[in-house]
Amino acid sequence: DDDTGQHTRRVGELSVAIARVIELPTTQLELMRLAAPLHDLGKIAVPDAILGKRGKLTEDEFKQMQAHTTIGATLLAGGDNLLLQMAEEIALTHHEKWDGSGYPAGLVGDAIPIAGRIVAVADVFDALTHSRPYKAAWSNTDAIIEMTSQAGRHFDPDVLAAFLDVLRELPADSTADDP
Repeated sequence: DDDTGQHTRRVGELSVAIARVIELPTTQLELMRLAAPLHDLGKIAVPDAILGKRGKLTEDEFKQMQAHTTIGATLLAGGDNLLLQMAEEIALTHHEKWDGSGYPAGLVGDAIPIAGRIVAVADVFDALTHSRPYKAAWSNTDAIIEMTSQAGRHFDPDVLAAFLDVLRELPADSTADDP
């Protein structure tokens, strides 16, 4: 749907901006621009009733939602070009958390590929600042406060710092849903 398409576009753009601040090589920036929007590809296998649910997911529904990471990686697997390899890596690792409490593998710290760490930050910010069936959009300020509190737990502190450098350009009190 259009909301998902806009989400993937925004996540791709923000991921590239973060990667630029981190000073990833130019070739990696272009790969990131093309690969990051594929982070949620596996959601094509998640039932619409779960994706659009207005309330809290049941334990079984949450497991089905979590599977989008491995499903997306499987769909992208086996590519012999760098774009598909990065897209697979991002699909698989964008829900890993710096402290190891993420999924699907519970990777910790630098064991999470940098592309996954970058997209994790971009994805969470976009999800927080845009309306979803189960929640209203947060202001940029509220999202930044929450995300900053998760440095070293959910997010790589260096990636989060780069993200904050990028956000200094955005209005602090608006939501991305505002006109």
